[in-house]
Formats: sequence, structure tokens, C-alpha cells
Amino acid sequence: MAEFNEKSETQLASSPTEMKPESPSESSYAEEHSGINEKALLRKLDMRLLPPLTILYLLSFLDRSNVGNARLEGLTEDLGMSGNQYLTGLTLYFIGYVVFEIPCNIVLKKTTPRIWLPSLTLAWGVVATLLGVVQNYSGFLVSRTFLGITESGLFPGVVFYLSMWYKRNEQHYRVALFFSAASLAGAFGGVLAWGIAHMRGVGGYNGWRWIFILEGLLTVIMSVVGYFWVYNYPSTAEFLSEKERAFIQFRLKNDNDAMRDEKFTWSAVMDAFKDPKVWLYGLGFHTMSLPMYTLSLFLPSIIKGLGYTAAQAQLLSVPPYAVAFVLTLTVAILSEKTHRRAPFIMGGSALACIGYIILLTDNRPGVSYVGTIFAAAGIYPAVAIVLSWPANNVSGQTKRCIANAMQISIGNLGAVLGTQLYRTETAPRYFLGHGFALGYLLSNIVVVFILWKVLDRENDEKAKVRERDGIPPLMGDVGDAEGDFLGDKDPRWIFQT
Repeated sequence: MAEFNEKSETQLASSPTEMKPESPSESSYAEEHSGINEKALLRKLDMRLLPPLTILYLLSFLDRSNVGNARLEGLTEDLGMSGNQYLTGLTLYFIGYVVFEIPCNIVLKKTTPRIWLPSLTLAWGVVATLLGVVQNYSGFLVSRTFLGITESGLFPGVVFYLSMWYKRNEQHYRVALFFSAASLAGAFGGVLAWGIAHMRGVGGYNGWRWIFILEGLLTVIMSVVGYFWVYNYPSTAEFLSEKERAFIQFRLKNDNDAMRDEKFTWSAVMDAFKDPKVWLYGLGFHTMSLPMYTLSLFLPSIIKGLGYTAAQAQLLSVPPYAVAFVLTLTVAILSEKTHRRAPFIMGGSALACIGYIILLTDNRPGVSYVGTIFAAAGIYPAVAIVLSWPANNVSGQTKRCIANAMQISIGNLGAVLGTQLYRTETAPRYFLGHGFALGYLLSNIVVVFILWKVLDRENDEKAKVRERDGIPPLMGDVGDAEGDFLGDKDPRWIFQT
């Protein structure tokens, strides 16, 4: 593999067509690190950072969505809940999730990933386990609310965390790898629920209780491991040599704001709230979260409604997620290679639209089941790109931290609505839920297209300023622009579209 040199591909700007000659100091620094194999170092980072984060998110998605599997195993009957009362519990989860995401990322900024992320995992693992011993409807509502609160900080926190390790053009693929755990959790959860359901009667508990208890305990165990497995930031990571640490800091300094010594300020928080693009990123996820979460929460019920038994529905929920997992990784690679985001998001939404059109128009079980595969295959790859977009484009650190949390909060308001759409009186065809999902996906195509054009327009305006003032785009100046770097408002900063 080619070793690092000052003309390597890694010195490209966020726009692959613009380059800037290196300064003498950059060239000499590059020569100092000429013995570093950059590709091997990236693999080392991936192997150290991504496995614990991916496992934590897999458990997070499993613990929030296994309620759909538990429903098939007698949850509502044992707790005396109506179908619509069950939906209220799903709604409260997302209300707790939305309210606490921004505060959680502020805590992350003020503490460290090694402390905060495993602590969140421990908290929701305990709550998820206790869901297995609730005795009434009130207990179910309280448990789901606290599950949402305790899980709220993981995803936006990890997206921010990865932006402090990887260059802008490297982040999307890593976020996609991390997010692929959502589709993997769906596939894994169906098989796991099918197996655990056979414990019906053990200890006097129905099968749904064991689904919550065993999966929750697994999360608790992994949270303890997380305190030793999750690292902080490059400057203190124990698995790096001093030379590797210095090189990582050098490459980030020459690409984004990760190495700037930026203190937390409330003005930076307000910058995120005042930026229209941050709200558009949020709308981009909002229009995806409704179809994504309704699919993950109701897929077993949707499949059972096609005429299959509960056991068959648990197992048949696996293939849609398996296809989604493969496509999420494939699309992430293509998006990374082409340096494009919007076209792939719009394409994924269009593919998912085909799935919902099939579900709405054809009631033959086999054909409708294919519709669920199309839906999952389009939704999950698109969501992975949507969620990585602000991590690529928003600067500085505090603004990006808040923007990531805002995006998830705005997005999950769609999930709040979605939890009320798949009502028992609309079963088994669920026209209301499928119709809303289709409408949201079409809206996503519109929102993403608008954001694409807004980013293009701002890039054009910045190019005019650079040409007028005779300044180059940012490729090696971020870490050096101590007094005058303006974050993503800087005319040298190029947005990825």
C-alpha cells in the first residue's frame, strides 16, 4: 500500500476538484511522517473505534424495537392494554428521546466519550431489563419513557465523536458502518425473539418478558465492557503511538476543525439554531424517521397481518433487514467514492416509495412481503447518509455537536407521529400508516433537493469571494487559522453536496 506523502489523495479538499499548493511547513511536516502507512492507520482506527460503537448502537436499536416482537408474544394481552394504548407507550419513548438529545450532547462536550457513552448504555440497559417485569399499563408507559431518555444521547454523541477522529470525506462511510447496526439489529432481533419466545413458561414468565430481560441484561454487560473499550479523542488514545497520534492530529488539522482548541460557548449553540441549513438537515431526517421507525416497530405486525403466524412473522422480519444491511454498506461506499450525498438519499427514498406503493395496492401476501423488502432497502441506506451529512458540513465543534443533536431531535418528531398511525382498526392493510410513510418519503425527496441547491448556491457564493480576495479553499489552513477561521461561514469552507 502506498505510504503517506504530501501529494496523497488525503490532501484533497472536501470538493475533489479544488487543490491548494502546500506550504513549506506542511511539506516538511509531511516528510517527518513519511514512514506512516495512512491506509493501515485508518484500518487500525476502524478496528479500535467502530466495533464498540456499532455494538452499542445495535443494542440500542434492539432494545427500542424489540417491543414489536414482544407484542406478538402476548405483551398487550398480559398487561391488559388495548392496541391504541400500546401505541401511546411507543409515542412516549420518542418524546423522551427528542427532549433530551441536545442536553445529552452538551454533557458529552463537557465530559468524555469513555465516561458518557457507556454510562448511557448502562442506564438504558437497566430500564430495558425492567421492562420485562412490568405488571401493568402504567409501568409500561414509565419504562418506555425512561428508555427514550436514556438512549437519546447515543446516536448524536457518536456522530460527533467520529467527527473528531476522521477527515470529512472519511466520516460518512464510518457513520454508515455504525448505522448499519440498525438494520442488523432488525435481522438479529427477529431471530433472537423467535428463539427466546420458546422460553415461554420458564420462571412463570411469558416469552415476551424474557425478550426484554435477556436482551436488557446483554446491554448491561456490554456497558461495563464499554468503560474499557471506548476511547476518548486522538490526543489521549492509549492504542496509538506518539508518532501515530501526532500524524492523526496533523491530518485532521489539515482537513477540519477537530484539532482546534475550541471551548464550549452558548453563542456557538445559538449559531446552530440560527442556521437554516441545520433545520433542513433536521427536516431531511424528519421525513425519513417516520417510515424508518414505523417499519422497525411494526414490521412483525405488518407481516403477521399478511396471513403468517407469529413465529413465521418473527423469522420473516429478517430478510428485509438483511437486504437493507448490504445496501447500506454498498451505497455508503458509492457515496464516499463519488463525494455525493443528495442523489443517493433521493434514490433511496424513491426505492422505498416503490415498496409502500406495493403495500398499498396489492394484498397478495407474497407480493406485499416484497414491498417490505423494497421499503427497508431504500430507507436504511438513505438514513445513513442523511445522518452523516451535518457531521461533514457543520463547523466548529460546538455548533456541529448541537447540530447533530438538533437533527436527531427534529427527525424523531416524525417518529412521534408515526407511532400513532399503525392503529388496530386499520389492520391488517394499514393504509393510514403506509400512506403517511409514502407521503413522508416523497417529502424527503423535495427537502433533500432544496438542501442540495442551498448548499450549491452557498458554495458558488464562497467561490466568488475566494476569487475576489485571492484566497484558496480550506485544505491545510483549518488548524492554522487561529484568529480568523469562521467555521462553516468561512469562504474557504466548502460544503459537501
